[in-house]
Amino acid sequence: MTNSQLIVHIPDVPPHDLHHQPTVSVFASFIDPKHANQIVRRLNQIAPLGDLRHVKRIRKKVLEGGQIELSVVLCLANEGDKQLNGVPPHLQEMISSYQLSPFITNVCKYEATSKEEWQEQCKFWPTSYHPRNYSIDGITGFSEEDSHSVLKFMQSAVELATSDGLVVNAAVIVDPSDKQIISTARDQVFVWNTCKDDSCYRKPDLFSSQPISNRLDPKKPMHLRSSCNHLKQPYTGVACLYPGQWTEQQSHSQSSYYCHPLRHAAIVAIESSAARDRRLFPNDEGSKEKYLELDHESPCTSSPSKRQKIVSASVEDNDKLNAHSQTSNQIEENDKLNPNLLSARPYLCTGYDIYLAWEPCTMCAMALVHQRIRRIFYAFPNPKTGALGSVYRLQGEKSLNHHYAVFRVLIPEEALHKYHTSVAEAEETGI
Repeated sequence: MTNSQLIVHIPDVPPHDLHHQPTVSVFASFIDPKHANQIVRRLNQIAPLGDLRHVKRIRKKVLEGGQIELSVVLCLANEGDKQLNGVPPHLQEMISSYQLSPFITNVCKYEATSKEEWQEQCKFWPTSYHPRNYSIDGITGFSEEDSHSVLKFMQSAVELATSDGLVVNAAVIVDPSDKQIISTARDQVFVWNTCKDDSCYRKPDLFSSQPISNRLDPKKPMHLRSSCNHLKQPYTGVACLYPGQWTEQQSHSQSSYYCHPLRHAAIVAIESSAARDRRLFPNDEGSKEKYLELDHESPCTSSPSKRQKIVSASVEDNDKLNAHSQTSNQIEENDKLNPNLLSARPYLCTGYDIYLAWEPCTMCAMALVHQRIRRIFYAFPNPKTGALGSVYRLQGEKSLNHHYAVFRVLIPEEALHKYHTSVAEAEETGI
């Protein structure tokens, strides 16, 4: 198996058995061809198809002898409707006016995602098919060079997930334009208090971008409710797998650690990325910069990897910003790597990729929508709360104002044990 075959695109909608298409019931009727235009216009006004917009309103059949037979979809039938008296009252007048004879039939519930699927759907009732123009790199396949890069960053995420002897979720945010890591993070749901005196217990700095180790007590295992899909171990330390784990641990000891249920790896990585932007682009009180987001493009366009804000400022303001920026050694180093870095401040995480050991939960997946992440890669499924293929498919929610592409990287579960074992051996030997 090649490297590119290890990266699988997770489509917006779940795939269906080609020969077992999901269907819904509708009321339909044969009509006189000379009344077709009038009937369709009227139906579009009083009974729009809504989520069935892919279903064509008219079905045309050529009978023996060349005679044309037309039938029309009147409206959606309620589940369980088997009687024609279920036709809504506002359609009864139209049925009487054109002397229609309604009947119940089935149409395909979802839009076809392939030509083969469309051909099967038309056996029930004609539907429209519009091939998708994928513009995000990787949806139609990865080159060997790109797949090698993806596997390398995923390896970094898995190593980070096991870096302190406890398997948790980890996130690595990457700028694919120059293949530079922007931020990394691990789950920080539990932060241990090292103070011996309970009176000096305090909450940790929530804005720290550094990973905090020993978040769970290995001597106090979580209560196992179910296993993780086909994975052999439950991995109860992973926050996205067990979002309610903090309530169970909190009952053991209130003073030994601080619980923050929202500090999942993806959230912490986003926070770290924002902190990086604040360091690289400090606010100048004397400047009057106005950032205009380039959000007129569709979320899945082939625009440059990182869309940026237009900085509307005078030359003097830019000089002040650059002069002020030079006071930081870290900024100077980044400026050498990317001379254009200081020209415009990035808008959130637009155009970035994120690598996660585990499929994110709904909270994390929605946070990545708000951050304008371009691509999400994860290694292991989340059958309990997975939002990107296992339970939900947030990437296919049409009501959202941004959509990212989702991929699963097929690496063996043994990779977790390999890194976990190496970390444990290093701790025992004191290396």
